[in-house]
Amino acid sequence: MILIFFQGKSSIQNKKLKTRFANSNEWIEFPSTQEMYKILNGIGNIDNFLATFDGEPFEGMTVRLFNPKTKLWSIYWSDSSTGILDKPVIGSFTNKVGYFFSKDIYEGKDVIQVFKWDARDEKNPVWSQAMSDDNGKTWEWNWYMYMTKIT
Repeated sequence: MILIFFQGKSSIQNKKLKTRFANSNEWIEFPSTQEMYKILNGIGNIDNFLATFDGEPFEGMTVRLFNPKTKLWSIYWSDSSTGILDKPVIGSFTNKVGYFFSKDIYEGKDVIQVFKWDARDEKNPVWSQAMSDDNGKTWEWNWYMYMTKIT
């Protein structure tokens, strides 16, 4: 599945858990924008994510690559606070809903991370992220992005 729903600009309302793995119910909400364009004849795309955190500008970047042989997407993230390209989450879409997983380390803990894309409403896709520190037995959803297509 080529990610057509991503093309162009989106306005985003973010809802991010203030503290992870602390049984917190305190959320931070903030606006952002994102612009995506295709690369590699449509088997990849890049987006820029722009927001402000604590009065400081923040920029994130996602690179998504589709492997035609495995039919899997690899999603890589980097941002202006680290300058490091994170290892990818890998997965696929079924009926415009995608799940992408990776093993990672968060604050010294081994975690499994999942990104979920729900693009059933292509003009208003929703991205969410969860982590598990118990090998997938329980999941803490820690970030939601509610997108609205601008162009």
